[in-house]
Amino acid sequence: MTSRTDDGTAADETSSGAASTAHRGPAAYRDLRAELAALTTEAFRPELSEIDRLPTLEIAKIMNGEDATVPSAVAAQLPRIAAAIDDIAARMSRGGRLVYAGAGTAGRLGILDASECPPTFNTDPSEVVGLIAGGPRAMVTSIEGAEDSSELAAADLDGLGLTADDVVVGISASGRTPYAIGAVEHARARGALTIGLSCNADSALAAAADHGIEIVVGPELLTGSTRLKAGTAQKLVLNMLSTITMIRLGKTYGNLMVDVRASNDKLRARSRHIVALATGASDDQIEAALTAADGEVKTAILILLADIDAPTATHLLTNAGGHLRMAINAADA
Repeated sequence: MTSRTDDGTAADETSSGAASTAHRGPAAYRDLRAELAALTTEAFRPELSEIDRLPTLEIAKIMNGEDATVPSAVAAQLPRIAAAIDDIAARMSRGGRLVYAGAGTAGRLGILDASECPPTFNTDPSEVVGLIAGGPRAMVTSIEGAEDSSELAAADLDGLGLTADDVVVGISASGRTPYAIGAVEHARARGALTIGLSCNADSALAAAADHGIEIVVGPELLTGSTRLKAGTAQKLVLNMLSTITMIRLGKTYGNLMVDVRASNDKLRARSRHIVALATGASDDQIEAALTAADGEVKTAILILLADIDAPTATHLLTNAGGHLRMAINAADA
C-alpha cells in the first residue's frame, strides 16, 4: 500500500503501491509526482530541512505549534460539518448506517471512530462501520495497491448491502485516493448520502460527494506525513460527525452519556455517576432504579425523575424514540 519512508502509516495519501509499480513507466511517475507536488499536504518546507539537528525540546515545541493550528482550520469548515451532521442524523433516524471508507491512516481513523460508538452510545456495531482498503489486516499491515482500487471500495460497500438510507464518508487527506473516491461515487450512485473529507482544497473527493469538507491544514512537519496535522484534523471532524449525530438521535441527556454500555467496572461506576448527576438521587435509590431497569441508564433516570416503574419508563422511552428528554416531558404531561 505504501512506498513512503516518512512515517510508514500514511499510505492512503500518496503511494501507488508495489502492485501498481510494475505497471507504471517513467512518464507515468513523472505525472504522478507532479500531481502530488501540487498538493498542499505534500509540500516541502525548506525551513525545516535541518530539523533533525535541533534539540529534542525544540522539535517538540515546533510540532506542538503545528498542532495548535489545526482547530482553526476545522473551525473554518464548521457550517459544512454541521450541514453534513444534520443530514446524517436524518438518515440514521430512519434506520440508515454511517459508513467510513478510507485507506491507510484515513481508514484506521474511520475504524477507530466507528469502534468507539457501541461502548459510548450503545449502538449496534452494524450502525457505524469503518472500511479500510485491504480489509482488517490493513489496520496493522500495509496491503500493497489496495488504495488504488475504486472497484475494491465498491465491492466492500456491496458487501454491506448498502441502501439509500445509508451515509458513506470517504476519508483521504490528499482528496485523490481512488478507494475513497470510489466509495463515494459508488454510494452516491446507489442513492446513499455521501461526504468527502479531505485536507486539500478543490479535491476530487469533495467534488464527488454531496457534502465536501476540506480541512486545509497546510504542509506537514515531515513532508507528506499526513498522519500528523491532516490525521489530527480528520479525527476532530470524525469526532464531530459521530458525537453530534448521536446527540441529535437522543443518545445523550444534556452532556451525559445516558446510552453508555456498562461493560466493565469503570463504566458501571460511570453509569451510577451519570444517574446521580441527572437525578440527585441517593446511592440506594440509584441501585434500586438500575436494578429495576436491568442496568439501562436512561430507564433508571426516567424511573427516578418521573417516579414511575420500569415497564412504564420503558414504554415512554420507546414511544419517544429513545429520547430521554422527550420521555420525561411525556411523563409530566
